[in-house]
Amino acid sequence: MTASNAARKIGNEPEPLYREAPNNIEAEQALLGAILVNNDAFYRVSDFLRAEHFYEPLHRKIFEVAAELIRMGRIANPVTMRPFLPVEEKVGPMTVAHYLARLAAEAVTVINAPDYGRAIYDLALRRMLISVGEDIVNVAFDAPVDVAPVDQIETAERRLFEIAESGRYDGGFAGFDDAVKNAVDMANAAYMRDGHLSGIATGLRDLDRRMGGLQPSDLIVLAGRPGMGKTSLATNIAFTIASTYQPVQQADGSVRTGQGGVVGFFSLEMSAEQLATRIISEQAEISSSRIRRGEIDEREFERLVSSSQTMQKIPLYIDQTGGISIAQLATRARRLKRQRGL
Repeated sequence: MTASNAARKIGNEPEPLYREAPNNIEAEQALLGAILVNNDAFYRVSDFLRAEHFYEPLHRKIFEVAAELIRMGRIANPVTMRPFLPVEEKVGPMTVAHYLARLAAEAVTVINAPDYGRAIYDLALRRMLISVGEDIVNVAFDAPVDVAPVDQIETAERRLFEIAESGRYDGGFAGFDDAVKNAVDMANAAYMRDGHLSGIATGLRDLDRRMGGLQPSDLIVLAGRPGMGKTSLATNIAFTIASTYQPVQQADGSVRTGQGGVVGFFSLEMSAEQLATRIISEQAEISSSRIRRGEIDEREFERLVSSSQTMQKIPLYIDQTGGISIAQLATRARRLKRQRGL
């Protein structure tokens, strides 16, 4: 191994002429030293920090071996880790074995371990963002003919979302007092809403009474044979929620949902025009087949126009793209939330 970044603190290396990716070798050394001296430091960062978040390859290997030993219930220190590392290889002017001993000798207290871990993780995120940005530029310059710019945007959004969601250090156990507070807030929301539901009302009284409305944490699967009315039920619920939407301005200037909600409807089979015709038919109480064939009189047409004018004002958005993947669906849902709110 040639002289590496791991020896930066020991040797006087010249400043590189290229633009170096964001990193903090000193923070990596301090954290690894704390883990080698007191293995409890590992559990303070193991929820969010991974070996790939380290910039220096040797530090990745040290952290990976230490993590494996600690999870097996064994002690990780410069002695127990020797068989799993290339101890005779050079790290600047010293061997890997001497480098491990140096890390342990210059270790800081475990109290600062979470701060060092967060610094390492944040810098790793910046390097990931740089990688995504470089890929966006390179693909935009040399894009294949069959790849549309919209597909590139969706790919970039998906990668950015994966970076944002992977290894976050704001999770973990929550106190029961926080859970109780959330439960009280949910009860208060149910008391303040029309219909006294903790979730969003579907407009179907029996369904709302059994479910308490649509809850944020629920995934509801509506199954049935063809022609049983699944799409009709879904469009009815979507229209009801969108038509009752009432935003509430909060003290800090942000907007939250008071009643109803903004609705995103993904239709993988029917076009947006067909869905709109079906919803107009339901609201105007005119058969959709008669609308398509033009078999309506003047009074029914006026009722149809009146219903369509009302529908144009509601926050109901339809994506009629067929054959999209789950990742593309999630990307478009996030975009709608960012642009319109959900």
